[in-house]
Amino acid sequence: MEKIGEQFANLNIVKRSSGTKEPTYLLGIDTSKTVQAEKGGLVAVLCSKGSIKIYDKERLNVLREFSGNPGLLNGVKFANSCDYVYSSCTDGTVKCWDARLASEKPVQLFKGYPSNIFISFDVSCNDWVICAGTEKVDDDTLLVFWDARINSQDLSTAKDPLGAYSETHSDDITQVCFHPSNPNLVVSGSTDGLVNVFDISVDNEEDALVTTCNSVSSVSSIGWSGKDYKQIYCMTHDEGFCWWDLNHLDTNEPITRLNIQNVREVINVQGGILDYLIGGLYHEKMDKLFVVGGTNTGIIHLMSCTTSGLIHVTSLQGGHAATVRSFCWNMQDDSLLTGGEDAQLLLWKPGAIEKTFTKKDSMKITSSVYQRVRVHSSDSYKKRKKQ
Repeated sequence: MEKIGEQFANLNIVKRSSGTKEPTYLLGIDTSKTVQAEKGGLVAVLCSKGSIKIYDKERLNVLREFSGNPGLLNGVKFANSCDYVYSSCTDGTVKCWDARLASEKPVQLFKGYPSNIFISFDVSCNDWVICAGTEKVDDDTLLVFWDARINSQDLSTAKDPLGAYSETHSDDITQVCFHPSNPNLVVSGSTDGLVNVFDISVDNEEDALVTTCNSVSSVSSIGWSGKDYKQIYCMTHDEGFCWWDLNHLDTNEPITRLNIQNVREVINVQGGILDYLIGGLYHEKMDKLFVVGGTNTGIIHLMSCTTSGLIHVTSLQGGHAATVRSFCWNMQDDSLLTGGEDAQLLLWKPGAIEKTFTKKDSMKITSSVYQRVRVHSSDSYKKRKKQ
């Protein structure tokens, strides 16, 4: 654990994005997967005003900006095989832009069904399938699927869905996450408290449902972890954490590895407090799952997950001046990107010489700014779980 702490504690800020004229929250971050050493990488950042900014990773200067107008964008994700960047939109579409081009017009639109409002999405690891989750409208909550493969004949028309799942969630679907290496597996999370795992190679929704886990709270973040990524985890909007092992589905062993209703009440952070959780980080080289959280003053806490609880590993200070809303870990060079309510994007690297920065005054904006946080439903939860 000491060696792990040393690696993360050795992270220093090497670059800070230039100031913005208007205050904005940085709600999501992803980096291009097609980096060539001589060209450097691209960073896509979801902003609270409903747009996506593309940055040069090394300089952190804005190259271009894409808008969801008239809708607001939710989530940001680069394709795995090219520099296309995706986002779901409240106007009932998933939009795809070429991050290398200055044109604000999407290269492809994926159109949903009438009345769809998309608030979450992901792209499969082979870039073949897009899945997006909707807000609940009337009694409908959908996971909608498209063929994501793009060819020149498709560019002039919006793509219609392949189909949808409609029976497994009863409230807003806040999170969708494909398996990192199996394009047929996808996990979804909702304000109904359920975390569902699907095998989309199976024909119908009922048979495609591999398992349902119950977080008993509104899901704010989900992901895959463990060797061969056979574990799933989730954070909740009231700072809970759940961790399940899918290896035990066909055994008598319990699938729950850890379930904490409120991490703030049980974590011992050396010399400080924990105000919120941001997300999870599975470190392949260490074969360890970490939880990332922070304070309202911009301190970032990293915690290691064990079956007996979360253990504080280290804290990153001196970067942000307000709540940190997003991060992106790069496994290749062990670098970390973080974005906050102070409108700053920071690049951290291990062993780097820390440069002198003037800590920017907090640009935290009022809570009326667009945020996707919902109070979880008090309705009874679906009972379909592993007994």
